[in-house]
Amino acid sequence: MRNIEMLSPVGLLPEEPLPAEPRWKRALPLVIVYGVAIALAIAILVYANPANPGSAGYWVIVRSRFASLGTIALVAVCQAVATVLFHTATSNRILTPSILGFDALYVLTQTALVFVFGSAAAGLEGIPKILAQSGLMVLFATALYGWLFSGKRANLHLLLLVGIVLGIGFGSVSTFMQRLLTPSEFDVLSAKLFGSIGQANTAYLPFAAAIALGVLIYVWRKRRVLDVIALGREASVSLGVNYRREIVTILVLVAVLISVSVTMVGPMTFYGFLVATLAYQFARNDSHGEVLPLAIGIGLVTLIGATFVLKHIFSAGGLVTVIIEFAGGLLFLIVLLRKGLR
Repeated sequence: MRNIEMLSPVGLLPEEPLPAEPRWKRALPLVIVYGVAIALAIAILVYANPANPGSAGYWVIVRSRFASLGTIALVAVCQAVATVLFHTATSNRILTPSILGFDALYVLTQTALVFVFGSAAAGLEGIPKILAQSGLMVLFATALYGWLFSGKRANLHLLLLVGIVLGIGFGSVSTFMQRLLTPSEFDVLSAKLFGSIGQANTAYLPFAAAIALGVLIYVWRKRRVLDVIALGREASVSLGVNYRREIVTILVLVAVLISVSVTMVGPMTFYGFLVATLAYQFARNDSHGEVLPLAIGIGLVTLIGATFVLKHIFSAGGLVTVIIEFAGGLLFLIVLLRKGLR
């Protein structure tokens, strides 16, 4: 009697397992992305250094470039991981974390400082101010998520709607206060609101790196749970995942990462969307174990490459974030129009 269980779905040929893909082939995209990132980082470190390594100017340049690379790595990790986590929580790859009002809250706090203290707000830089600003953003997000997810009608659509409304409200208050500033005070504020890697406070870098590293380790250990959450609420609950608790945790981690990035270099609305979308295109599957490293690597390549080209070729290092935001916004429109046409 024919063994029907050994037949293929069409009932003609015996079912044979597909050959496993070689490990080197699976790791090839990661090797290429991180190889390019390392090559660009080395190029930044050695390009146009003083001829005499023993001179004082040599070590000043080396230290400044190591600080820039550290800031770039920190921003790439925070923005890439935060955006991928936000897409997982919302089950929507069009949205960005800025829709919850984090950028608008940063603009409001900076505007309020200049409005209250005037031009003297430029001298208030320091670790206490930065930690207080980051803590305010995380506290705001935690209170918002805890309140919205505590009721019986808790859902992400309500969260996104409240985030949009709060962002618009913060922006309106900021605009009103900016109208009342003097030209000199407005110049001080504009310097704060313009995202720039070169103006990052390097004294905050070790604290920010420790926070980002802790979040990254936690997310990596939870990567399989995140794969389940990406399947949706019903599938997650049926597989034994506490969906509400995990979603609130993810959104709080997104708030922590975005607050660290925004505090370091200023608002970057579409950068995370850019690297996350490219990671989805290069990844062979949707597992977080593959998407997260690719997103971080692409983020490093994007920022380091833009910094090298604009600073050492066009002598316009301050335009890095402008170019990145322009490319990210253009990609956002392309993805939005393509999904709309479908």
